[in-house]
Amino acid sequence: MLDADFFLRWMNALAEAVDREADRLTELDAAIGDADHGTNLQRGFTAVRAALEKDAPATPGAVLMLTGRQLISTVGGASGPLYGTLLRRAGKALGDEPEVSRAQLAEALRAGIAAVAQLGGAKPGDKTMLDALEPAATALDESFAAAREAADEGAAATVPMLARKGRASYLGERSIGHQDPGATSSALLIGTLEEAAR
Repeated sequence: MLDADFFLRWMNALAEAVDREADRLTELDAAIGDADHGTNLQRGFTAVRAALEKDAPATPGAVLMLTGRQLISTVGGASGPLYGTLLRRAGKALGDEPEVSRAQLAEALRAGIAAVAQLGGAKPGDKTMLDALEPAATALDESFAAAREAADEGAAATVPMLARKGRASYLGERSIGHQDPGATSSALLIGTLEEAAR
């Protein structure tokens, strides 16, 4: 079972991963976006860490809700509202349970992904974060490792896609051949789950 400590480890591992990968995320975003994805997420997760250290929530759902709120209030561009919605909706789905199973987390993530799809009007195949998140949530039923693999493969699969949503969609055919930065950061979100479970 996964308790609040697991979720705090997850968010801290994610903050470290965003720090580590910020330049690469911004580089990917420079090709098809505003060149600010890495720096925006870095700012957001610095605020998340500070908030979680100051007042660590007692339940898994509360950890995700607080993280989502921080991202919405500190991250510019589309990624703040999208990641904030994902985590807040997932946190809400987990409710006040002190411990949750991996299956419950997978179900909660699916609720968050549905909210993101509604907010952005995107679907898998549109070259967005959903291309990494959807297969990962399905694979999470199997294991954390399977979810990480599915997210990484989903992010890599965005390279040949034509962007249909977000800033990259303005480029039309020129968006082909570039990995989506949102799908790449989503793969970090899923990959750090496995780290937190060690």
